[in-house]
Amino acid sequence: MGLRHLARRGSAPATRTLAGLPGGIVTRRRGRGSEPEDVRLWSEGDDRRFIDRNATARTGQLHVRTHHDERDRAVVLLADFRPGMLFGTRRALRSVAAAEALALLGWRVAADGGRVGLAVAAAGAPTVLRPAGGERAMIAVTGALAQAHADALAAESGAPTRAEPPLEATLALARSLLPAGGHLVIASALDDPGPGFDELLTLLAERIAIRLILVSDAFERARPPGYYPFALADGRRGTALPTVPSTVAGAAGESAEARLADYARRGIAGVRLDVETGPEAYAPLMERLDAVL
Repeated sequence: MGLRHLARRGSAPATRTLAGLPGGIVTRRRGRGSEPEDVRLWSEGDDRRFIDRNATARTGQLHVRTHHDERDRAVVLLADFRPGMLFGTRRALRSVAAAEALALLGWRVAADGGRVGLAVAAAGAPTVLRPAGGERAMIAVTGALAQAHADALAAESGAPTRAEPPLEATLALARSLLPAGGHLVIASALDDPGPGFDELLTLLAERIAIRLILVSDAFERARPPGYYPFALADGRRGTALPTVPSTVAGAAGESAEARLADYARRGIAGVRLDVETGPEAYAPLMERLDAVL
């Protein structure tokens, strides 16, 4: 919630929320759109013209069918809170940095009239919110992010050696939340995403717009020399000397840039997010990412 002031800086022109199609005349959108979105119980104030006869007859209670504008912008934010993301050496955990960046982007999309949804990958059950518009939707997204992260930390403290779950299941779930022409933004370090992740990501990129926020910790880019203790998922522990010389500063950064270039060749644009720089540095990156959504 505290990142809203950063999202307001350099916001897009107001005309973008008024005109859904290119042209020289800006007009306000009218009506509720023609694309079906959901069926829910009727509540006081709903337009009776949108009563769903089939659902009402089936349940015996009044139901209404909601619609959205086929020209609107729906964005699903996918946050990676798996055990490998609960790591950090400067300022914050990688998972926290991912949540901060997604919150910044979500506030920008909501302020611009778009709809924001959420999918969280974690060791337990995924967290899912369907895309919705307005400030209330983003409040729900930020609350769900905070709760999902707290649950991930609690689960990891109780079972610190659990295996890393694959990411493709949450990726497929996030895709199911999006209408045609929707946008998916993934914030992750992509450590061990699963054997079918890249193939599924490439297939989905042919149907929806996918953007990537590749989270990077300072320790990954320049490790101080020395021996480091480790613990593996199977319970083994020990001490190891890193094989990459610490004098090769930025080697991991170059690797991240190479991964981003590889995804860009598949039509998946992305940015590298350095954990230690903080939200002030994330804001212009999210502004740049927002421009291509």
